[in-house]
Amino acid sequence: MNCADIRRLLHAHVDGELDAANSLELERHLKTCAECATEAKSLRSFSAALREAPGLYSRAPASLRNHVRELAGESKGESRARGTDLSWLWKFFAVGATAFVLLTLVLRPAGMSERDQLLNEAVAGHVRSLMVEHLMDVASSDQHTVKPWFDGKLDFAPDVKDFAADGFPLVGGRLDYLGGRAVAALVYKHNKHFINVFVWPETGDMKPETTNLRGYSIINTAAHGLRYCLVSDLNAKELGDLAGLCEK
Repeated sequence: MNCADIRRLLHAHVDGELDAANSLELERHLKTCAECATEAKSLRSFSAALREAPGLYSRAPASLRNHVRELAGESKGESRARGTDLSWLWKFFAVGATAFVLLTLVLRPAGMSERDQLLNEAVAGHVRSLMVEHLMDVASSDQHTVKPWFDGKLDFAPDVKDFAADGFPLVGGRLDYLGGRAVAALVYKHNKHFINVFVWPETGDMKPETTNLRGYSIINTAAHGLRYCLVSDLNAKELGDLAGLCEK
């Protein structure tokens, strides 16, 4: 299997839906390919985030489970053609589940504070950018290329800097959505770790606040009229170094 084949099977592998032969071959590939291993890790983290986040999981009511069992029971004594007709049911569940996940990323579950919602959205945005290969809309280490790209796409001008000399090279940027508004997502790299720096306008300064959520370090800070939310699997100290550079 090449990397393209592996990435097509990763979702099924992480969900435990892949047959044994392909799973073994895929695991062998992950031991020798750092990029695919990183993507697999991101998928597992995202799957765990969906399972553990408040309000994102709900057990199907007994009435629905019984109805599905009845439909499945009816199909046992029927023809193969009739069994095929039931495929619409599983397609319906798949589409419904996808829609539910998308809604829970936008709608705040009951009892979740605005701060916690922002942290959950930040982690989801970081993981999503890695797993769907949409890390950057504009790929460049040149701040004079990345900054103008945002012109006309946002109602503010993000402060884009390259910190390659400090070990945090700029690799690009993209548009994202966080806290109920469009934001700039600046992407940096430290060794093999990607860092999403979400940026949007903020009145007043804010002292750095460090949080760890589902294995990801998050730092919120504000300076010079801009809010910065940094997310990565880096340790808090290294991420804090980048936060300090952003504030200057």
